Amino acid sequence: MKKLRLLLLSFILLPISTWADVVDSCGEKVECIEIGRWDVGLALGYGNRTNPLKDYDDIPIYLVPTFAYYGDTWFFENGNFGYTLSEQEKFTINLTTSLSSDSAYFHRWDPSNIFIAGTNKFEPRALLSSTSQTPTILKAAQEPEIGKLDKRHFTYLGGVEAFFYTRAGTVNLSVAHDLLNVHQGTEAKLKWLYNLAIEDWKFELALTFDWKSEELVDYYYGIRPGESSYWSQAYQAKSALNTGLELTSHYVMTEHWDLLFLARYTHIGDEIVASPLLNKDYTSTFFVGAAYRF
Repeated sequence: MKKLRLLLLSFILLPISTWADVVDSCGEKVECIEIGRWDVGLALGYGNRTNPLKDYDDIPIYLVPTFAYYGDTWFFENGNFGYTLSEQEKFTINLTTSLSSDSAYFHRWDPSNIFIAGTNKFEPRALLSSTSQTPTILKAAQEPEIGKLDKRHFTYLGGVEAFFYTRAGTVNLSVAHDLLNVHQGTEAKLKWLYNLAIEDWKFELALTFDWKSEELVDYYYGIRPGESSYWSQAYQAKSALNTGLELTSHYVMTEHWDLLFLARYTHIGDEIVASPLLNKDYTSTFFVGAAYRF
């Protein structure tokens, strides 16, 4: 947790102390999507998303597609739909949908594992000390086993979001509820984004706080009686707060070709980590490749 705090501090201070060539969204050096025109891109490369679930494999990433369309009031971006209620110089308010990121750990082809560029975390192996592995081995030997898990379904979340544009970056607030009546839970996010450009390099830094309701946590990480009668009583789900860091960078080679680097790290809330389904308290994602914008 100490290293996470240092990373958070670095992300806040680095843009202020190091780079002076700062641009706002849609500024001189940051491209924006043209209204009334489809924006389609495809990145080919290699990446990986670590899976915090103990009996599930990490998720390899080879292709990163992007699809977006912005009309005068409505928009579509990487599987999400939205409608702009108000757009002013200093803020924007939208009705929007969002993908269920928690279901991605249970399903290889979940949309959140495909549109990784649209949810705009590398964790060194050194942080996984040997002392953190020993309790996992003892836990497997001492605690009751969990049977085959029931299916955790994907769902869409829908709600309202607001963007506030400041000289220190963009602040995004959002609240969304389960639209498909899968878990009837709610998710609220606070996200700070900072865009900057250095010649042909473009960077986006982000710091996120992601609150998940008790209903959401219980559905994905709680234990059903049929899976384990012991753990269904021993683990009681509670609302949780995840914190994360994100870095997305592009190096512009030509009008259509970019080099893409993406890295994300999320520290999972203690209330979720307490679930017997997990053996990590973090998840990380990275991707390196070449992106073509049609």
